[in-house]
Amino acid sequence: DRMMNPWNPASDLARLNREGSAGPVAVPREIREVVGQALYYSGLSDGAFDISFAAAGQHYDYRAEKAPDKAVLRRARQGIDYRGIQLDEDSGTIAYAIPGLQIDLGGIAKGYAVDRAIAMLERAGVRAAVVAAGGDSRILGDLGDRPRTVGIRHPRKPGEYAALIPLADTAISTSGDYERFFLRDGVRYHHILDPDTGRSAKGVQSATVLAPGTIDSDALSTTIFVLGVERGLALVNRLPGVDAIVIDSEGKLHYSEELLRADSQ
Repeated sequence: DRMMNPWNPASDLARLNREGSAGPVAVPREIREVVGQALYYSGLSDGAFDISFAAAGQHYDYRAEKAPDKAVLRRARQGIDYRGIQLDEDSGTIAYAIPGLQIDLGGIAKGYAVDRAIAMLERAGVRAAVVAAGGDSRILGDLGDRPRTVGIRHPRKPGEYAALIPLADTAISTSGDYERFFLRDGVRYHHILDPDTGRSAKGVQSATVLAPGTIDSDALSTTIFVLGVERGLALVNRLPGVDAIVIDSEGKLHYSEELLRADSQ
């Protein structure tokens, strides 16, 4: 939080957002690691995952039920382009090459933190544990004689699960339109923004990803949510060791190829 919370003016990320457009800013190794992985997934998804969505995201206030008007959003979208993020590992700096560019690591930083916590437990000799941060969790080991059962929350029925999955030594992340949102005139404004439009992504209620690491499942669940069912699952099906369950806007469940094969066996 002290490093990567953009809303904390004393954080390293907030300082980068203030100064990055003026030139390279020295940032901690942890931020460089997370930004580097974010840029990887930006390239992999042709920009569907883009931490510079913050140029538009900073104008939303879900508690106050505020969304930017068309003029504000039009200006903000000019600052959304991950290719304007210049990461220099040799100098340990990041600079912004596009005016108005801002970054928010909300779609990947929790996954990174969970992985770091699991690594600490492993170094301490712990063989079975669960570390969870909101919608991002990682399971270390199992229950001894069986895997743990993890529930995927139903996006429209509080307290109910849409699916139950047995897991061991796996990371799992869910991105949903039900965590931070408000409704206005029948439209759901939620925090998962499409970088192309600066508006809430449509077509999906939730996207759950299983992957070896939580930094990967965290980023990919957001990516798939933005890409939608068809393009999102096509991406997952190309990635070894990664699976997904997507709930579309009608509440129908869609599974990646590996999960479908496992279910049929």
